[in-house]
Amino acid sequence: MTRLLIVGPPGAGKGTQSARLTSAFGIPAISTGDIFRYNIANETPLGVEVKAIVDAGDYVPDSLTNALVANRIEEDDAKAGFLLDGYPRTLEQVAYLDELLSSKGQALDAVILLVADQDEVVERLRKRALEQGRVDDSEESIRHRQEVYARETQPLIAVYRERGLLVEVDGLGEIDAVSERITEGLAARGIRPAHVK
Repeated sequence: MTRLLIVGPPGAGKGTQSARLTSAFGIPAISTGDIFRYNIANETPLGVEVKAIVDAGDYVPDSLTNALVANRIEEDDAKAGFLLDGYPRTLEQVAYLDELLSSKGQALDAVILLVADQDEVVERLRKRALEQGRVDDSEESIRHRQEVYARETQPLIAVYRERGLLVEVDGLGEIDAVSERITEGLAARGIRPAHVK
């Protein structure tokens, strides 16, 4: 069983690396954004609740996010482990996840932190916005998201660093090179895909 969490600033390549990790370890990526979209699209009771909150321009409260993640972790494909992306986002969510996992006699194995220079990430996101014709992605809005990320996740990163769970990886460069750095960082902790001995 492999239970991982991936964190990093917007544009650091979490989505790309998550896909590679889930493929290598045979575990699902659990992204709160994806869970919200799935529940909203399928009009589940939780989805209806989330949609009303999002439509009102409010943040989804921890209690609801926790419930969605707890439900997702219970699904069959997550029994052998998972990779969390976008959760936990607050110290309250960290505490909830700790309790949820310990109630099953489980814990996170590692927290992968993709480290990226802010200016390079901003440049990468600006380029992507231009390629995709997303005119609303101004440098100002991108920098604002970077600042929000830094402010919100620093306390979480500190907690996981203190617990010795953090695997810090340079998130910039070729995709394969970043994947290799993650693989090496995890292997140094004895965490390897089942087919790699």
